[in-house]
Amino acid sequence: MPPERIEALRPDCYEELVTLWKEARLPYKPTGRDSREAIAAQMGLSHCRFFGVRDERGALVGAVVANHEGRKGWINRLAVRPSARRSGVAKALVAACEEWLFAQGVPIVAALVEGDNVGSQALFSACDYERDDTLVYFRKLVRPGV
Repeated sequence: MPPERIEALRPDCYEELVTLWKEARLPYKPTGRDSREAIAAQMGLSHCRFFGVRDERGALVGAVVANHEGRKGWINRLAVRPSARRSGVAKALVAACEEWLFAQGVPIVAALVEGDNVGSQALFSACDYERDDTLVYFRKLVRPGV
């Protein structure tokens, strides 16, 4: 994937991003953390980047979120349109996240992948990520649906 096809997404890309998430069957919280306002706020943070890939017609075919807190970087919300899978889009997005995070001085890049998402597990393995099954994920929601 040529690096010039990867771009930083802006708040005006919101509708395209939501359409992509839906087509890729990514869970979506429209009244919570994935609302237009929440995404625009996230896009404005210095420690967060939304990257996208467009096809030759200009349609968004892949997107991902990279963020960090200074010591560890995270790759989140990786989505590729089904018709664009197995074309290098996902690997290019992972590489864009890594490049940006390492340039920020972040020494570790990680991703959480759901246990039944074998496609994403294979992707991260192919990108030389080590699997760590020793972790247990905890969370606390400010309110249901976020």
